[in-house]
Amino acid sequence: MTRKSPKKLSDNPPGKATFNGRSRGDPAPRSKRVVVTGGAGFIGSHLCDLMLMQGHEVICIDSFLTGSRNNVRPLLSHPRFSLVLQDVADPIEIDGPIDRIYNLACPASPVHYQNDPVHTVLTCVLGARQVLQLARAKGARVLQASTSEVYGDPHVHPQPEGYLGNVNPIGPRACYDEGKRCAETLFFDYHRRYGVEIKVARIFNTYGPRMVEHDGRVISNFISQALRGQPITVYGDGSQTRSFCFIDDMLEGLVRLMESGSHITGPLNLGNPHEVPVLEIAELVRRATNSTSRINLRPLPQDDPKRRRPVIDQAQALLNWQPAVPLDRGIAETVNYFRLQVPCAVPARAQADPKVVASAG
Repeated sequence: MTRKSPKKLSDNPPGKATFNGRSRGDPAPRSKRVVVTGGAGFIGSHLCDLMLMQGHEVICIDSFLTGSRNNVRPLLSHPRFSLVLQDVADPIEIDGPIDRIYNLACPASPVHYQNDPVHTVLTCVLGARQVLQLARAKGARVLQASTSEVYGDPHVHPQPEGYLGNVNPIGPRACYDEGKRCAETLFFDYHRRYGVEIKVARIFNTYGPRMVEHDGRVISNFISQALRGQPITVYGDGSQTRSFCFIDDMLEGLVRLMESGSHITGPLNLGNPHEVPVLEIAELVRRATNSTSRINLRPLPQDDPKRRRPVIDQAQALLNWQPAVPLDRGIAETVNYFRLQVPCAVPARAQADPKVVASAG
């Protein structure tokens, strides 16, 4: 696999690290030097914003495979921000001290991680090794953004951290599911063998502004289809459930875990325990967009989990954290973002095609 050499980028007019015009968090007691891999992605770019707001220096590493330059464009002239273009699976060389590393580099939606499954596995495993090597060399604390997909299609519901999962190791989702499981293994082995200070967060469904249109995720797909007046695609009969956590809440959980005592390694579930059927999400999106789009039922993809809901007792007890943003408010903010992104978006009622009918697939 041929990869480009790391390249530091900087240009564009000055911009503020803001989110919907709001600041997040209080100033940090001491400025840190923070590396965010996957920092141009959905969660990563918001995390870069937050770290800058808290007074830290941020080194964003991204290959732009699924991340977007637009997500960090306002930061490129910030004096405490630098962008390094490279694949996280390659050795990472950064001069000077590093205090914190957030490893968020990996395609996270089925459409993206199944597009090149071999690269997805290498990103998960080799990427984890590279950030661990960097943390070991610099004496830095490192957080792994793991996933609820390590539980697979669970037989235990809701899912506590002690559940070992039900994952198909040779299925079409295995490149991501098993890649993330192996990354967790590497993190704990580096912790036990080399004393690397680690944190492992198992992230459940997260949504909000900067999600990628057509990435195969429930909320982004539903919103983009509704704004265009297209049928809203629901896989299965819509009774399968998901739990959705707004980006602001997720960021708070990640930072609280990173800054928790060194004895708290995780893995910790971070997500919203409020469980909602997928069909209900489609109805919420239709109302938020004023859409008359029909619901189009399609066959459920292979190994797609039927139920997904985190047990967050440990996060509540150890981090004093739980989600606070209601689903309807989070969807409204996400819809507002997509209205600015979807080309030629007009009120969906004017676009709806009365000839479209729901299909059972």
